[in-house]
Amino acid sequence: MFTDKSDIYIKAGNGGNGCVSFHREKYVAKGGPDGGDGGKGGSVIFVVDSGENTLIRFKYKHKFVAANGEDGKPEKFHGKNAPDLVIPVPPGTLIKDKATGKIIFDMGKDKTFVAAKGGRGGWGNVHFATPTRQIPRFAKSGTPGGERELTLELKMLADVGLVGFPNVGKSTLLSVCSYAKPKIANYHFTTLSPMLGVVTPKYGRSFVMSDIPGLIEGASDGAGLGLDFLRHIDRCRLLIHVIDASGSEGRDPIDDISLVNRELFKYSEELLDRPQIICANKSDMIEDESVKEELKAYCAELGYEIVFISALNRLGVDELIDKVSEMLKDMPPLKEYEPEIEEKEPEPEDRTIRVTKQDGVFIVESEWLERFINNLYLTDRESYVYFERVLKKEGVYAALEEAGIQDGDTVSIYDVEFDYVL
Repeated sequence: MFTDKSDIYIKAGNGGNGCVSFHREKYVAKGGPDGGDGGKGGSVIFVVDSGENTLIRFKYKHKFVAANGEDGKPEKFHGKNAPDLVIPVPPGTLIKDKATGKIIFDMGKDKTFVAAKGGRGGWGNVHFATPTRQIPRFAKSGTPGGERELTLELKMLADVGLVGFPNVGKSTLLSVCSYAKPKIANYHFTTLSPMLGVVTPKYGRSFVMSDIPGLIEGASDGAGLGLDFLRHIDRCRLLIHVIDASGSEGRDPIDDISLVNRELFKYSEELLDRPQIICANKSDMIEDESVKEELKAYCAELGYEIVFISALNRLGVDELIDKVSEMLKDMPPLKEYEPEIEEKEPEPEDRTIRVTKQDGVFIVESEWLERFINNLYLTDRESYVYFERVLKKEGVYAALEEAGIQDGDTVSIYDVEFDYVL
């Protein structure tokens, strides 16, 4: 089964929380704070797996979550860092933002991409000890890991793409040019997924050839196999346009060239300027030699090279391979897609303070405040003094005064209630 597009959700691990602990040992009085730091959360990393050529592993699994970092422990023990979640994808996979469809990263050969970074571990209470605050009963929480929804789209890495109508001999040509073993039969749409083969000419460098399933009229609008496989032509440096020169199925080969090129152009205007060789297959079955002259004249008018072959009998195949190898020498490398979304550092934590009044109670909300309070032991005097100092420093009291709070009014901050005193 061939799968070349999938939507997934990824989530990096959260950082572990810092530990609140105090040293306890026989004959050692008041050992002091010894809470360790939390471990780092696992990141989500994409890597290229050259042994894969399909996104089938994402057909039924769409959620990938990395492990959280371990919480800190007593005796200054650091929490264990979580392992990164490594996701292998085939070479040529585009990683896109699901919401906008914009490209985030192009997974070419031997590339690695960190798609979501793990959260940082929080500090243990050993970091908060000072000469005047010797018993800190609080620590820092770990930060959350990144998360996002992505679309994975495979555009195969092939130097040469075989395009043309169904049943014109593309699979047969690939089988005689390489060691690939595509399915070959005398009916339309024998090939239901792109096939890759490595072609080694007598002279020159090897190149990768891809058999793109047959195109029909309306393919650019989704007819037949349509857009499912047109995307795999995007990266090809050279197109071999295979036609049935004998017209064995009652079609005019010149009309076939025009129709397929029209579908390619409708899909992407760039493809019209892509170098193209017309491969006139089944030429040994041509009965009227004037057909060859017409094809040569038509291709000359369009500026295309034309090679007459018989893939089944391997006539002219070596000439075609040599011509392709020679043309590839002067062509630019495989197309790489530039990111359309700039990867930035995570946005700073939202520290906006929201104050609302309900039934005479001033309710204070902010993302950072909730985590801050969860790490405090407010029954401890030093912790409460630290709590008040942070509220004043971060502008919570100023926000309350701006909201019209009066002496003696009740303040609620995530289930922590106290009377406001001017």
